[in-house]
Amino acid sequence: MMKRRDFLNLTTLAAGTAALASLTRAQDAAPAGTADPVWVPLTKDVKVTRVGFGTGMRGWQRRSDITRAGYPKAIELLRFAYDRGIRLFDLADLYGTHDVFAEAMKGKPRDSYVVVSKMWLHANGLPEVERLDPQVTIKRFLQETKTTYIDVVQIHCMMNAKWNEEFGGAMESLEKLKKEGVIRAHGISSHSNAATELAAATDWCDVIHVRMNSEGMCMDGPQDDAAKRVEESLRAAKKAHDAGKGIICMKVLGEGRMADKPDLRQKSATFISKLDSVNTMIVGFSEKEHITEFLTHVASA
Repeated sequence: MMKRRDFLNLTTLAAGTAALASLTRAQDAAPAGTADPVWVPLTKDVKVTRVGFGTGMRGWQRRSDITRAGYPKAIELLRFAYDRGIRLFDLADLYGTHDVFAEAMKGKPRDSYVVVSKMWLHANGLPEVERLDPQVTIKRFLQETKTTYIDVVQIHCMMNAKWNEEFGGAMESLEKLKKEGVIRAHGISSHSNAATELAAATDWCDVIHVRMNSEGMCMDGPQDDAAKRVEESLRAAKKAHDAGKGIICMKVLGEGRMADKPDLRQKSATFISKLDSVNTMIVGFSEKEHITEFLTHVASA
């Protein structure tokens, strides 16, 4: 979590929002501080904003940093992001953020934002032991998010090159849901380059979360060589992107490891912004100032 003192040198919120001119178009009739999002393609059926809000910082057992902060603050933060032109929201069953997100989006047009959520199929991580078929689980997701469809559903945290064998049944069910229009795209969140490379070669996979930042933090590859980790992860992401997969970049700020390093935050935001192999990026914001700072860095890049 970034510390507030790191942002004392920021300009006012109005000035920060104005700096986003290259990223968003100001709405003449909108309330002060709001911005009209500029959309980019993720898949042939899904468009997203260049920056998304990740709700999974330290997510486990249906809790994460944003829910631990309390629902009033979480709702305020999500709405603030929406007003600043962030319309991609990354959720998951593991994070327990479906209901707080639904409350934050109450009254917002459904076609004005994009919902990504993820199914957790591993043995641990959720309070219950059983792992139900996606046909059942996604129905619950719809009820919790108070939506009639979910834009992207992924199988959460794939870590090897055999995930398609282990979770083939879930893949088939998600494909049926896609054909029914309940979801618009499916894929995986990847926690290894091997899993990403398999996803690149798998027709079923539409969208991939990949771990990426300028410093090699929380990334796959040799632990004694940060530059090599970045190089190998970039190679895997590019392979997937070139194969037509939508790439969502996560761990942009090293899962909080850049909290007290403003120079690295700017460096990593700039680095990701300039990658042709990344469609969009998500960040686990915990303060309004974090949103303003990050959007300013992306605009500057």
